[in-house]
Amino acid sequence: MSDRPAPSPFPDRAQRLANRAAKRDALLLAAVRMFNERGFHATSLDEVAASLGVSKPTIYHHLGNKDQVLLECVLIGLKQLRGAAAIAAARPGRGIDRLRDFLVRYAQINMDDFGRCVIRTGDEALSPESAARFRSLKREIDTAMRDLIAAGVADGSIAPADPRLLAFTLAGALNWPARWFVAGGALNAAQVAEQMVEILITGVSPR
Repeated sequence: MSDRPAPSPFPDRAQRLANRAAKRDALLLAAVRMFNERGFHATSLDEVAASLGVSKPTIYHHLGNKDQVLLECVLIGLKQLRGAAAIAAARPGRGIDRLRDFLVRYAQINMDDFGRCVIRTGDEALSPESAARFRSLKREIDTAMRDLIAAGVADGSIAPADPRLLAFTLAGALNWPARWFVAGGALNAAQVAEQMVEILITGVSPR
């Protein structure tokens, strides 16, 4: 007879944490897709909960109120953008190549669920405290893009330009797919991103 204890039918701490994270992720994904499709104000947490067959208190338990849910959604998108900027800045090579890498990933993120929410969310949708945090993180992305541009201008791989104005121009062009791109068309998100960035990069290359 073995002295080993029988396996417990109850989940251990690691399993409980994993289950909780999976539920939280599912709630955020359902919420962000409804926010993107219907708009924040036209979406209720009751509808988000119903789409997953759970109750609204379940959302409150895992995420908080509607403002907190939206903030979590945009923070995920901003984290993805910050990560893309950090990876591009760390790679070797010319400034224009690092900028190209970032812009392609920037465009792809903006066509995905959470990046799309960043672009479609206005400050007025959030509480004053959440809006301030949202604006601060967006400024970090803007600064990262300007730094990549400035590095390219400094090494001669990008034509002389005002980094601030050029960053606004590039971001403006690459933010729009968040509003018009629909999956399942002739081009997928990666192809749209590559082709748009190629057009833009050709325009900023030295003559």
